[in-house]
Amino acid sequence: MTQDDQHFLDILAEYSKDIRKFTGDIFDETDRHFASVAAFIKRTVPPGWLPEYARPPPPPPASLSVAYLDRIQSWVSRNRALTAALVAFFGTGGFLLWVESRKHKKKRRARRASNGARREVVVIAGSPGSPIVKSLSLDLERRGFIVYIVCTDMEEEQQVQGESRADVRPLHVDVVDPQGTREAMDKFANSLRRPQAAFSGASLHNLSFSALILVPDLIYPSGPVETISPELWSDALNAKVLKTITLTQAFLPTVCSLKARVLMMTPSIVSSLRPPFHSVETTVVSALEGFTASLRGELGTLGIDVCQFKLGTFDYSHVGAKQHLQFLGSPDTEPWPPAARQSYASNFVNQSRIARDRGLFSQNGNTGSSLRELHVSVFDAITQKRPRRVWHVGRGSLTYDLVGKWVPAGLVGRMLGVRRVSLDETAEPQHEDSVQSWEKIEAVVSG
Repeated sequence: MTQDDQHFLDILAEYSKDIRKFTGDIFDETDRHFASVAAFIKRTVPPGWLPEYARPPPPPPASLSVAYLDRIQSWVSRNRALTAALVAFFGTGGFLLWVESRKHKKKRRARRASNGARREVVVIAGSPGSPIVKSLSLDLERRGFIVYIVCTDMEEEQQVQGESRADVRPLHVDVVDPQGTREAMDKFANSLRRPQAAFSGASLHNLSFSALILVPDLIYPSGPVETISPELWSDALNAKVLKTITLTQAFLPTVCSLKARVLMMTPSIVSSLRPPFHSVETTVVSALEGFTASLRGELGTLGIDVCQFKLGTFDYSHVGAKQHLQFLGSPDTEPWPPAARQSYASNFVNQSRIARDRGLFSQNGNTGSSLRELHVSVFDAITQKRPRRVWHVGRGSLTYDLVGKWVPAGLVGRMLGVRRVSLDETAEPQHEDSVQSWEKIEAVVSG
């Protein structure tokens, strides 16, 4: 190729580069022009001419949103205390609702052995006819526990066996017979330590003693101190305090060796308010609380948890065993001596009526908390790694505990219909309407 030919080719290359640049600029300008025309058409044509998806989205109202946020910030800065209270209220409420929802959704089942057999053992020390003992035993058995109920005679053993539940078993312990009690405890401890076979040919597994649940009788006599005979005092102290302590002593060697937990259940409303005419219950529950506190300190040195359940009122309508429930519908003052009836009958009747209307003091109502609340709390106290020391369960348990601690005793007495009387008044009780009484107290408190 000659030098002239090479020069001609270079000129053609420069021309082709200029042509490509010129045509590219024309095409880009044409695209921008068509895009501008299309946008103008979309904005200006009537709404019915183009579908909604073909129209350009409206610009965001930035000015309105900014102004709205400014107004909110200014209101928060002017009402800081109210804002903090609202945040605390809704935040705490939302957290509590979240916790409660998790509680109800959580599946609570006892641990099983590797072969699928039951291995967790719970002992309930209480009357088999008590609605709390009955409901607890059936619920714990349903959740996979082997439940033993302490029985003192053949009648109670037959009552437990009458439930027809293979894993709800009677455990005969008569605290009146020390030798028999020791033999029963040795037999029970050996059964826990001996390997078990769920069925013939199954692999062996060991049992685990999870908890001892103490449920003293919840029925207490009421009335002025001078009308309660020494025999009633002796029966109450022996059956509710001394028997509970003796049973605890009998189980303590097994509890300590197998690291089982101890759960004490006591009524809380009367012991919190300490109203008149309930000296027996106040005395017994105070004694059991003191015993529980001392036991907690002793077993705490061994790493064993002791939990106290302060019970409110529950709905027992689905449990049965109504003969074991206490009724306050018609307080009887006729057996009292005339002097005691003249001095205390009016206040006793007023307090009984108000307690009945408010669902206090009695175990016969059907307006209390569901027993499911107690079942869930007992299961958690048995299985949690670090359970609470005190559990408030049941309607009014926590509320009246706070009332008893912070409200003056005189105001509590007036809320229960108790008034100062003169010895010159007639023996006939003067009935004061309970609703009017509470309305007067609420007016005093609000004023």
